[in-house]
Amino acid sequence: MNRYHYYSVLLLISGFWHACVSTDATVNEHQYLNHADTAKYVGITTCKTCHAKIFETYIKTGMGQSFGRAQVQKTAFKGNVAKVSDSIFGALYTMHWDNNRMLITESYEANKLTLPVNYIIGSGQHTNSHISALQGYCYQMPMTYYTQQKVWDLPPGFESGENSRFGRKLSLECISCHNAFPTMVLGSENKYSAMPEGIDCERCHGPGSIHVALRQSKSPVDTAHEIDYSIVNPAKLSVDRQFDICQRCHLQGNMVLAEGASFYDFKPGMRLSDFITVFLPRFSNADQSFIMASHADRLKQSACFINSITKVNPKALKPYKNALTCVSCHNPHVSVKATGTASFNNVCMSCHHSSTINTIHTQRNINAQSNCVQCHMPKSGSSDIPHVSIHDHKIQIPISYAHSKEKSNFMGLQAINSNAPPIKTRIEAYLNQFERFQSSVYMLDSAYNLLKRHYRNTSFGRLWIRYYYLKSDYLALLEYVNICGGTQSLLKYFNSKDFENRDAWMWYHIAEAYTQQKKPMDALKAMETAVLLAPYNHEFLNKKAVLLYNANRLNEAVIIWSAILKEEPGFARAWLNMGYYFLDHNQLDSARIYLKKSYHYNPFHVTTLSNLERLYNMLNKNDSARYYKALKYKVIELTKRQAQAKTST
Repeated sequence: MNRYHYYSVLLLISGFWHACVSTDATVNEHQYLNHADTAKYVGITTCKTCHAKIFETYIKTGMGQSFGRAQVQKTAFKGNVAKVSDSIFGALYTMHWDNNRMLITESYEANKLTLPVNYIIGSGQHTNSHISALQGYCYQMPMTYYTQQKVWDLPPGFESGENSRFGRKLSLECISCHNAFPTMVLGSENKYSAMPEGIDCERCHGPGSIHVALRQSKSPVDTAHEIDYSIVNPAKLSVDRQFDICQRCHLQGNMVLAEGASFYDFKPGMRLSDFITVFLPRFSNADQSFIMASHADRLKQSACFINSITKVNPKALKPYKNALTCVSCHNPHVSVKATGTASFNNVCMSCHHSSTINTIHTQRNINAQSNCVQCHMPKSGSSDIPHVSIHDHKIQIPISYAHSKEKSNFMGLQAINSNAPPIKTRIEAYLNQFERFQSSVYMLDSAYNLLKRHYRNTSFGRLWIRYYYLKSDYLALLEYVNICGGTQSLLKYFNSKDFENRDAWMWYHIAEAYTQQKKPMDALKAMETAVLLAPYNHEFLNKKAVLLYNANRLNEAVIIWSAILKEEPGFARAWLNMGYYFLDHNQLDSARIYLKKSYHYNPFHVTTLSNLERLYNMLNKNDSARYYKALKYKVIELTKRQAQAKTST
């Protein structure tokens, strides 16, 4: 993790000049009928019925190809076998085909774990990543094909000692940008009961049920002269609302949901910041650094965009026409591969007249027929995705940037799509940044500076508890619970189920604090609340079972572990704990079955290896005991190497 100079006073940057400019049209976007809760999604096949020509070109776009079943025709890789090594863990990963089934095998020591690939995520323009979805639980797998360089490697975020193997949960936040809306099981982290295949029409146009019903019963609207309010046409939105549609997914960063919102809630034509605020860290001396999905952020920093919005006519049927927005260059219905260079050049030439350009190019000995994008939006690697080059969407005159030796200083988190995010949103942004992206102490300090004036406001309770949990200050966390009137008082405020499990995680944090402070009965009560709010979170269920076991309520614990394994057979810790139960009761044959299963699913788990060593000592199989003891110390050394790799990045 890079370390940046700590500013004594950290301010949340609310936006640069360009983010403060409003181009809202006078058209009332709230008039759209498909913003109503009664509007339902009908699916791309229904849209195809009337819009067949658009459908045929759209399904060839990156969005149309964003997600699909793992079949030979879906992958961009044309070989039969591929291999990736993890130099830190020493594991070898192999992708291979069994007829039309894609499989990935992890080989470590004598253990081989093979899991089927259910879905491929990514259109193949940059990457193909791979998802397992056994019984609906979706995880990213530890192999990605980088199509531009035609290489296989660990996925982004798995390198440098961060390999989570088959354990990275694919949340609604992730899936909802890379696909049409899935049906998530409430109370889970990554379980889905239905999974569509590819971003569909309604992600940009909104739910279509009302539009379909009206078009079937009434004559069509003359869309050449007016707006059809049964469906959103992004071309007829204000520039800000049009950007919000694209920014929903092409503004990657630290996404913070509004109070009570979910990733399902935003619909085209609505204000994105009413549901989601996206934050990015800003550093000095880092103007040319950008991440993969930073298109909207970078474009808005361009002089071309800033100058163009002064020409917007909010009363026009298509307000964006005189501005520079995403759809000025990109026809969302046509693949960028099928869009010729001349099309992009024509957009540039609509402002930069050819005679002026020819003069400048002649002076600089540049071919007048050059590709504008090639020079003014050069390709480079993104800072977050290896083996990938993308066009920088900050349009600028080509200049040479020498690599500065000056240290980059953290300037704060910028709310990219909001000028004035609420204080709870700002606090959560710093907590997210610490937990997910950059575990630097000044992130927590910044959160505290915003929290401290709201210590006795119970509505901030979840944020305070998360803050203390991330600081590992369990005593202060429980003192705060007492100040709020205890857990019964907190339960009146924080008892909701949602797709992010926000209240459930708060109760998990409280349970962990009680556990650390040697208060197991209080921990069990808090964990029971967490499980009640998130019954499909197997980490919560497993922790509850452990607390029950420690309270000598063994049968209840065994019932929970058995239920977990029935629901999600690959959950290694349930195999481990069942093995421990049988080991503890001298049922060694059963203990061996369960502990070997735990090892099969996670050969890097020290506690599993310790229990296998103990098992074989009890069986007087000294060679096997020594084998697992040696593996245990090897994994301990690997863990140290992993920590060193994290520190050095």
